[in-house]
Amino acid sequence: MPKTLEVPNRVVVALGGNALGDTPEEQIERANNTAKALIGLIEQGNEIIITHGNGPQVGMIQNAFAAAHDAINTPAMDLPECGAMSQGYIGYHLQQAIGREMHRRYKRWHVATVVTQIECDPDDPAFQNPTKPIGPFYTEEQAKEIMAEDPSKIFVEDSGRGWRRVVASPEPKKIVEQPSILNLLDNEFIVIACGGGGIPVVRDYTDHGVYKGVPAVIDKDLGGELLAEDCKADVLFLLTAVEHVAINFGKPNQENLTDITADEAERLADEGQFGKGSMEPKVRAAIKFARSLPGRVCIIGALDKAAETMCGLSGTRIHA
Repeated sequence: MPKTLEVPNRVVVALGGNALGDTPEEQIERANNTAKALIGLIEQGNEIIITHGNGPQVGMIQNAFAAAHDAINTPAMDLPECGAMSQGYIGYHLQQAIGREMHRRYKRWHVATVVTQIECDPDDPAFQNPTKPIGPFYTEEQAKEIMAEDPSKIFVEDSGRGWRRVVASPEPKKIVEQPSILNLLDNEFIVIACGGGGIPVVRDYTDHGVYKGVPAVIDKDLGGELLAEDCKADVLFLLTAVEHVAINFGKPNQENLTDITADEAERLADEGQFGKGSMEPKVRAAIKFARSLPGRVCIIGALDKAAETMCGLSGTRIHA
């Protein structure tokens, strides 16, 4: 990546899984558009690490294996493996898109995807209270049959739409591949890592403490925050479909926020201003990162205005 006279900002850029579409064709198109914004950030003098969501993609992979299992008895594929597949699949498209954009701009940087494991505490209370729905919908009869065959799988009724499996969403503790990621950064690679929050793993002390995958989902914003801390980033850049974090969202008195402290953001989050399943996880991750070291800032803004947002012309900045 290019060097400037000043030390460049190290920026973790987090893309939502929905920002990359629901089909391979949509993903290629959107990755190509995203690459323009990402290369623009580098041309501003920043060093970037990219992470992304994988909700639609891992769902597609799971549904495909479930259908194939029912139709032709293809072996079932559990969640850690589906997560790994989604990391490779999304990383491949991002690598190609960034490569194309670099070629257009006569740049000769390098880009690599790291299939990333995230260590979790096996005693995390989340494992005793799985709440994250994944995979296809089943009838009540089908769900109870699966649970009878494999008691480790838990299904619940989901808003009148059918029964879905639920898994834990534990807190991320450690990025297993952190040394590899840092080594690539030190050799001027654009790195793609921690896709979908990372693949949750725990230590297996029945087998010398080696890592084993667990059927769980890491919150992608918390995974991105841990990546930013572990990579000693200056900025955590959460790209979404909207330009600003807002209070009273969707109401006549909606107010866009441009610059707030972590304390202010926490107060508003505690008041329920940001929506549990949408903006609040991003704001909580922003608060954690802003408080992790003096001078760190989290920026939340729109993907299509990434360069302007990085310059302070759009978006919401959250700092200590």
